Amino acid sequence: MKKMIIASTSTVHGSEYLSYLLPVLKEHFKKVKTLLFIPYARPGGITYDAYTAIAKKGFSDIGIAVKGIHEFDNPTEALKNAEGIFTGGGNTFELVNQLYKNNVLPILKEVIESGTPYLGTSAGSNICGVTMMNTNDMPIVYPPSFTTMGCIPFNINAHYLDPVKGSTHMGETRETRIKEYHVFNEIAVLGLREGSWLEVFGDTVKLKGNLTARLFQKDKKPTELESGVEVIL
Repeated sequence: MKKMIIASTSTVHGSEYLSYLLPVLKEHFKKVKTLLFIPYARPGGITYDAYTAIAKKGFSDIGIAVKGIHEFDNPTEALKNAEGIFTGGGNTFELVNQLYKNNVLPILKEVIESGTPYLGTSAGSNICGVTMMNTNDMPIVYPPSFTTMGCIPFNINAHYLDPVKGSTHMGETRETRIKEYHVFNEIAVLGLREGSWLEVFGDTVKLKGNLTARLFQKDKKPTELESGVEVIL
C-alpha cells in the first residue's frame, strides 16, 4: 500500500529546511532509521554530495540518517533495499533525465506501490504525477520522456501562485499556463500552494496543510479544494 507525502516545497518562508513538515515526517518515517535520498534535481546546480548534506541536516532533528542514492554502486538495489525514500526539489527536467538515465524510474514506482514510505518535495512531487508536464522549471536538459510514476492519477503544479491583485506583471499566470496545457492534454492538474502537501495511503489522496489547492480539469472551471478533503476527480 502506498504511503506518500507529496509536498509543494521543502521550505516555507522564514523556516529551516523541512522544519514545517518534521512532525508529519516523524510519524511518516517512524520505522525508518536510514533514508535513501535522491539528489538528482540539483537545485542551483549544486553537487549530489552538497545536496545530500542538506537533507542529512534536515532529518537529523528527528533522528533519521540519510544516504544519497549516488553513493551506491547499484541504484536499483539501493531502492529495493531502502527503508524510506526522499526525492528533493530542484530542476524536474534533470531529475527525470537522471531517473531514466539510471534506469530507476520503474523500480522507484514499484517500491513505492509496494509500501516503502516516500517523501517528495517540489520536483520530487512533480514525478509522482502521470507526467512532469506541469513543472515550472526551465528545460535545461531533454529527458527521454515526460512520463513519470503515475502514483497519483493527476499532475502536480508545485509552488502554485495566485495572480497578485494590482500587479503590473504582463506574463502568463499559472492558471493561464495550465489552461494552455489543457487545450492539448486531458490529465487533471492540482495547483499545490506553498506549505501544502498531499497525504497518500493506498489509493486515497488527501490535501493537508493550512491552505486550499486549486484543481484544474479539462473543459471545467477550476475548483478550490479545502484542506482535509480527499482529492477525487
